[in-house]
Amino acid sequence: MLCLTLTGETLEENALIAAACPAEIYELRTDLLKKPDADQIIQFSRQMNRPMILTCRRERDGGAYRRTDRTRASFLKKLLQEGAFSYADLEEDFKRSELEQIAAERGIEIIRSFHDLEKVPVDLFARIERISQRGEIPKAAVTACGIRDVVTLFNAEAQLRHIPKKIVLAMGPWGVPTRILYRRTGSFLTFASAPNAASAAPGHLDYSVMKDLYRCESVNSDTKIYGIIGNPVLHSASPRIHNPAYRTLGLNAVYVPFQVDDVRTFFMLADSLGIQGFSVTIPHKQEVLPYLGRITREVKQIGSCNTVVWERDTWKGINTDYYGFLRPIFDDLEQDRIKHALVIGAGGAARSAVWALRNHQCSVTVLNRTVEKAQQLALQTGSTWGSLDEADRTAAPDLIVQTTNVGMEPDTDADPLPAYQFRGQEILYELIYAPETTPIIERARRAGCRIVTGKQMLFSQGILQFETFTGLSYPFSEAAAVF
Repeated sequence: MLCLTLTGETLEENALIAAACPAEIYELRTDLLKKPDADQIIQFSRQMNRPMILTCRRERDGGAYRRTDRTRASFLKKLLQEGAFSYADLEEDFKRSELEQIAAERGIEIIRSFHDLEKVPVDLFARIERISQRGEIPKAAVTACGIRDVVTLFNAEAQLRHIPKKIVLAMGPWGVPTRILYRRTGSFLTFASAPNAASAAPGHLDYSVMKDLYRCESVNSDTKIYGIIGNPVLHSASPRIHNPAYRTLGLNAVYVPFQVDDVRTFFMLADSLGIQGFSVTIPHKQEVLPYLGRITREVKQIGSCNTVVWERDTWKGINTDYYGFLRPIFDDLEQDRIKHALVIGAGGAARSAVWALRNHQCSVTVLNRTVEKAQQLALQTGSTWGSLDEADRTAAPDLIVQTTNVGMEPDTDADPLPAYQFRGQEILYELIYAPETTPIIERARRAGCRIVTGKQMLFSQGILQFETFTGLSYPFSEAAAVF
């Protein structure tokens, strides 16, 4: 089940949230109410006519309740006595036999939760086991600090399969896959917050994103899992390219963002989850190479991979950046309107761009903050090189390709070429797509330059990835409109 957490400051606000996002089950965060009145809360719960989880979270567990445990116990007693809730979320160390007895008499199931706002505890599985032995539903909400922690959370399904009703999830950006693929951790429900409402916990996604984009409630043991790895990665628009297309074609598949700090560990997770393919973004486009059984000609030439697919019992590396980059400027290259290009950066995306341009007889100058990296790429591709400060001293380019993350969050005010003066004849190809307008785009546009955006390249290479993963043609009619 997908549970919508109601985080409004008033019951009226929560009623509006629920009306906008009709869910199968709701969690009412009473600790977030400005004036929590027990009688009104009971009436609200009954009017909802849906299963409700009663939660009054203490501040030390990530909530907002600041009064004593005794006062909170008295408040919860009033709410439980009327039997208006299906579940009551009580913390692992909050033992009140009177509350437990009332819950049992009213048929209210207790979710016994524990929260770790800093890490994944080493005794995670043992604590879940102890709670289960009490006849209560274990809930572990812990903080993943890297992909290794995510592997631990997904191991819960195999390690705790004998506990049919449990909730195991990771908070924070690393934990997002455990929320979307909650059934793969063995959880019977997952949580989401309402759009334009306060987020109930770190890593909560919007209810509409969980339900409509990821279709998390439909994920089962037969679902084919695809994804994207990077660090950071949650800003990626790729899920909005792939998931709508799966829905349009009726495929039992989902495309999930995985924030990854260790590529080797991710391949372990990919094997255990049965991931069929994944996109690769900064900074892993070269780090994945040692783990690939086969690579295409473009990957071998460029030395960079942005697409990995499980094919014939091995991981195959592909570079769709190469063709995705070329598509928006292909006619310009064919008509010989681009003869000289300036490429900013020397990472994986830059390598794809430089090779694509050089293979189309375009001269290239590579500029990078670390000149040695620019020199290395230039020597491999038959290009020239220099530092970012030398942009104005290079031959007037027909095309400027910006491949770095300068201009992305949190550096949205930064400009990779602040001293460069646009003439107005250049094409600026900005690979960043979020935000849609960066400082360098603003300057180029004011000068009258034509702009090619990162979204155009992203969509072009994403289509190629989709077709590589599924073997099907991309359904432009509906899915393209969503993106």
